Amino acid sequence: MPPRQPGSPRILACDLDGTLLNGKGILTEATAAALRKAVASGVEVVFATGRRHSFAWTMLAPLGLDPETVLISSNGAITRTFGGRSIDRIGLPVATALQLCRNLNDFRNSLVFTFDRTGPGALVVENIQALQTRLSRWVEANLHELEAVLPLERAFSGGEEPIQAMICGTLVEMNQGLAVLEAETEPAENLRKIISIHRTEYPVRDLSIVDLMPHGCSKGSALARLAAQRGVDAAEIVAIGDNMNDAEMLAYAGRAVVMENSPAELLDMAAANGWSIAGSNEFDGAAQAILRILNEDSRADREKATAALAE
Repeated sequence: MPPRQPGSPRILACDLDGTLLNGKGILTEATAAALRKAVASGVEVVFATGRRHSFAWTMLAPLGLDPETVLISSNGAITRTFGGRSIDRIGLPVATALQLCRNLNDFRNSLVFTFDRTGPGALVVENIQALQTRLSRWVEANLHELEAVLPLERAFSGGEEPIQAMICGTLVEMNQGLAVLEAETEPAENLRKIISIHRTEYPVRDLSIVDLMPHGCSKGSALARLAAQRGVDAAEIVAIGDNMNDAEMLAYAGRAVVMENSPAELLDMAAANGWSIAGSNEFDGAAQAILRILNEDSRADREKATAALAE
């Protein structure tokens, strides 16, 4: 890898779904080429997704990037390299998981717990068929790792901590779920202090996914810990995302880019914070943004060099 040029970003943090991937879940060659160009220019590309590590890696492996490339998965709970080296991990305490089962009893048909393993049991639900009516494409893609456990509490009998929980449904249903989680009365009041809540919304599909993470866990916090290990300042980071679970990462980065296909709430945040807007994920918007950033920084470096020679 060539040395990084002064003034260019040191880390480029990219979301996957709705950002690098188009609506069909495909990483186009144009986007792949832009990512490879960023790496070739000396920028460390970091991927940050709500997907599990194993599921996300299958989408990224064809890029052919270095095994030490970092993947932040499960909304910040797991940080590993492509080669499998563990960098960071945060678990959801079993007591918290059991409390979620109690508080979300009315949402059990969409309640999923994720464990840091592969194969059957990586994803645990009470009723796979019921979940499939809400999230059919997701269930089909993850069927080989889904396991039905009834009652759901039995999944924690061995003491293993999950890394996250999830509920999903229509926008109205998940607003109701959030109201339960964010209630000011017991027992939810205590729960609000020990979990982090991240939303991913697709208004066109009338679909909302609510991820329930260990307290303080997010893509943004995971990226901040990684940057601290690297000795990289937030000002030297570019982040690109498209949904509310990217908000903390975008706010942390020195330069934030929001996709045109983002929900209105995130676009409003972008306008309020002066974040850049990239084109749609259906038209390689992220690739165009990456190339524009690389070209702008290259031009700025040339201008600085010319000015220094003139002094």
